[in-house]
Amino acid sequence: MSMKLGYDLTIEQAQKLVMTPELIQAIQILQFNTQELDAYVQEQLLVNPVLEQAASESSSEGSGENRDHSESFGEDHEAKAEPEKKSDKDEDFDWKEYIKDRQYDDISYKQWEDKSGEEKTNTYEQYVTSDVTLPEHLMFQLQFAATKKGCRRVGKYIIESLDENGYMTSTVEEIAGATGAPEEKVCEVLDIIHTFDPVGVGARSLNECLLIQLKQKGQLTDVFEQVIQEHLEDLANNRLSVIAKDMGISVKDVQGMSDIIRTLEPKPGRQFVSQMDTKYIVPDVIVERVDDDYVVIINDSSTPRLMVSSYYQKLLHQAESDDKLSKYLSDRVNSAMWLIKSIEQRKQTIYNVVTAVVKYQKDFFDKGSKYLRTLTLKDIAEEVGIHESTVSRSINGKYLQSPRGVFEIKYFFSAGVSGSHGEGISSNSIKEFIKEIVDAEDPKSPCSDQEMVEMLKDKGISISRRTVAKYRDEMNILSSSKRRRY
Repeated sequence: MSMKLGYDLTIEQAQKLVMTPELIQAIQILQFNTQELDAYVQEQLLVNPVLEQAASESSSEGSGENRDHSESFGEDHEAKAEPEKKSDKDEDFDWKEYIKDRQYDDISYKQWEDKSGEEKTNTYEQYVTSDVTLPEHLMFQLQFAATKKGCRRVGKYIIESLDENGYMTSTVEEIAGATGAPEEKVCEVLDIIHTFDPVGVGARSLNECLLIQLKQKGQLTDVFEQVIQEHLEDLANNRLSVIAKDMGISVKDVQGMSDIIRTLEPKPGRQFVSQMDTKYIVPDVIVERVDDDYVVIINDSSTPRLMVSSYYQKLLHQAESDDKLSKYLSDRVNSAMWLIKSIEQRKQTIYNVVTAVVKYQKDFFDKGSKYLRTLTLKDIAEEVGIHESTVSRSINGKYLQSPRGVFEIKYFFSAGVSGSHGEGISSNSIKEFIKEIVDAEDPKSPCSDQEMVEMLKDKGISISRRTVAKYRDEMNILSSSKRRRY
């Protein structure tokens, strides 16, 4: 049997998905939230010279008014501009004296001076805010503490070694070796720092932090100290009967001490965390109620409106003789047009998806979170007529502002169970019911997970005890044994 080798030309059809750069860019833009899209647009404005930010309507109207004024000025120039025909009285007018009386002066070479004779008042606009850090706050107190010069050097080292929660990260031996001071002096300075504000700062452990705060409040006793030193874990797990049996006191007394200890601050330094680290949510979509209906508005206030520069459009027509320049400008213009089209398509996709979500979850916006229904990506994809992956990209990391508050759009997509009437009940709605049960229970006899199952069944919600425990843990609600009060 012989094998023949050769070349053949065949025609066949095949389907395959080709991800062009433009399609990849459109998918990325759909995934961006408001802040990410704004950053991406600013980057494109620097990369593509053809792109430019469109002027706002107010500025364009102002330019139109200026243009009208200039045209009218040109038309009526002969009628209005006759400086030679001014009266002699105007020519003899002392403009220098007039400017001096009206306090007009050339300010290009000196600062403005108040010549009114009144006392100059400072305004809040002249100042900028700055956050006081924990080391700065403690160093200010150290300056007025009754310490010697050598102790201040040790105190400064201790303050600089504190972590963001106010705990001391170095040992007394390490501080003594670094500063050259005896350990007795280090302990003396540390005791002084323990009296500083915030109370509890400079502690070496949680136990010491709590003891310092109780001492400052004048509530520290031998019983309190024994509870904190030996039974802090039992106290956290609400094993009060174990503590009472071990110490020979009543459970009610242990409950009173537990209530006092829970009012203390375990992290004294966290109140000095910089406010610059605070991240604010900018909603991508705004839902407003108009009469009995809800209106969806895409928040594009932080995203500049883009347009293709008219200068480069003219240059493109003039550069037909230069092939390289013409090709470069054509590529840039096409890229700019595709970016503008992708942003508009993103807006329309998000609008369609959120409109379908608001329509489906209307009971939630009318009555509250207990009426949130089960919703999947497939439901919205079929409603809007797009793929599930497109729905996922359009809601990923985006937020919705409504009369009920600000929610992540993913919040409205949740699984759940079927109610007694066949309707879908969202897991978030079930959590609200569980929270209501916990808030209304008797603290001395809290509801167990099985009792919650029976209560939810009376509301037409049939779930297992394990599911109740799962939802309770997700809401950081303790078990019935740990919620019990004596």
